[in-house]
Amino acid sequence: MTDDYFAGGPLVWLLTMAITTLLLVASAQALWLVVPLLIAIILYYALYPAVRRLSLSGMSREAAAALAAGGLLVLGVLIMIPLLPWLAAQSVAGEQTLYRYLEGGRVLIDRLLGALESQFAFLKRLDFHAEMGRRLGEYGDTAVQKKLGETLLAAAASLPTLLLAPFFAFFFLRDGQLFTKLVTRGVPNAFFERTIYMFERVDAAARGYFQGLLKLTAVDTVVLGVGFMFVGVPNALVIGLICAVLEWIPMVGTVIGVALAVLVAATDHPNDLWPVYGVVGVFVVNRMLDNFFFIPLTVGRSIKMHPLPTVLMVFIGGAVAGIPGLILALPLAGVVGAIVGTVAGIVNDPRLRARNRHAKALLARRVTADLGP
Repeated sequence: MTDDYFAGGPLVWLLTMAITTLLLVASAQALWLVVPLLIAIILYYALYPAVRRLSLSGMSREAAAALAAGGLLVLGVLIMIPLLPWLAAQSVAGEQTLYRYLEGGRVLIDRLLGALESQFAFLKRLDFHAEMGRRLGEYGDTAVQKKLGETLLAAAASLPTLLLAPFFAFFFLRDGQLFTKLVTRGVPNAFFERTIYMFERVDAAARGYFQGLLKLTAVDTVVLGVGFMFVGVPNALVIGLICAVLEWIPMVGTVIGVALAVLVAATDHPNDLWPVYGVVGVFVVNRMLDNFFFIPLTVGRSIKMHPLPTVLMVFIGGAVAGIPGLILALPLAGVVGAIVGTVAGIVNDPRLRARNRHAKALLARRVTADLGP
């Protein structure tokens, strides 16, 4: 099968963007379901190679799915047993640690503002340092505390719904092929080959994106962790993993990751700005490696869209659905684009439509053959 089965062009882009935007708007109203579904899809594509290998070795699909999902659950429990006491101990001092890092960030900003004011005379005349310091202090005393409380309450409320993720992942692994058979069973014979192609293209796009994203996360964790360790950031691998996961959010995730690592470096090295500059340098190097080497080797061309609608979809996703929209925009656009492009290929193929009309005419003759006078 080739891309001759697939239609592209501005009209397909517009339809893809419109349908994806509607789906993102709908997802924003049901985040309690979208988040566990997204985690379940990631787990599905992470476990799919193991399930496929077990199936090829002679095990039934149901048993392979149960073994893979059950093994992941057991592994998670084994990891959480020693981790829970550490988390409980850390939670006691968590608030103090957070405010310590925020204070370290405030000191860093204060030093940078003072350096700027000393370099530019017009800033000194405007009393830039004191005015910005006052406004940042007001923001820290009100908005940060309010947002922090709202975020913690929202996370606590959504925690039970995350238990749906392994449940969904198991049924995706077990019944994914059954769903394909149910859908294709009602497809006219003339369109059957194109429909199978569409499913393969959708699955390849989603699998390439999510499996590539997991590989990219692992690579970024190592690169960022080693870089942070080199410049003297404490808990370098943990910070690197958090920043690598934040990279799942286009544009915004990188900014949040840089801010987090800078806060840690500034707090642990209050009298030295070089670790802060080193953290920024590590992010710049990692971003260059991602763009030129890691992303082409991992995520690659799984989302087969023109760069223009791809960039637009990122901004639209963030505008209509916030952070989840930023994460979902590209993979969802890739799936919708595969479906729209395949359907457009069918519509633009006159011979395929003629075959379908001929098949309907033959069926009508066969059904009414014994009804004549």
